[in-house]
Amino acid sequence: MPIPEDVTGDEIDKDVRQELQSLPKTLAEDVAKNLVMVARLIDEDPEGAYGYSKVALRLASRVAAVREAAGFAAYANQKYGEALAEFRAARRMTGSVELWPVMADCERGLGRPEKALDMAGAPEVHKLDRAGQVEMRLVAAGARRDMGQLEAAIVTLQSPELASSSVQSWTARLRYAYADALLAAGREREAREWFAKAVEADRDGSTDASDRLAELDGVEFVDALDESDDGDSVSADGDSEADDQQDREE
Repeated sequence: MPIPEDVTGDEIDKDVRQELQSLPKTLAEDVAKNLVMVARLIDEDPEGAYGYSKVALRLASRVAAVREAAGFAAYANQKYGEALAEFRAARRMTGSVELWPVMADCERGLGRPEKALDMAGAPEVHKLDRAGQVEMRLVAAGARRDMGQLEAAIVTLQSPELASSSVQSWTARLRYAYADALLAAGREREAREWFAKAVEADRDGSTDASDRLAELDGVEFVDALDESDDGDSVSADGDSEADDQQDREE
């Protein structure tokens, strides 16, 4: 797959660059460039990212960072079985538990929420950092909802992190998930409160909390540039301004 000229491979994280040092220099550079393309495309063009991840995987399947990138690319394309296999491979290589939450979410994607819940109660969760534990809580709540256990999902999300006024990278998503679960359970007033709190924390627009809040408030957004088919604006009674002008002239 073609690599844009502005991609040098130096853009990758220093830890990944260090992993690639086990490869011959030219090969390491090629792998790095493909990993950069995976990171660049994964949000806006997941299929493209997947293609580059397969190239990197073909070149360096014994590098943990490559297996992890391939896992995330597969995950972004909802290829959950493939993603899980790559994450497991990366975990075997590194011994890290960092991928545990996304591995559990793959189990959800494969229609196995019970397995995801088993993983949420595993000893590995205690080894996760705070952000990882929040991710695990989100996955566990999602698994509860998959099983139709709405109240259990709500309880799962109730935590010191949810109650904290401190805004972290995961705060908006946690508040959003809680609001969405409340709304699904018919607790609209509480849901509105938490969607509002999610909006406050969502500094980079990672959720659509503002739209959900507006929907609950009955706000409809209308395109100010919307015009009638013939280009004339339409008055409140449905007549165009051109028709009104003609009536006045008559």
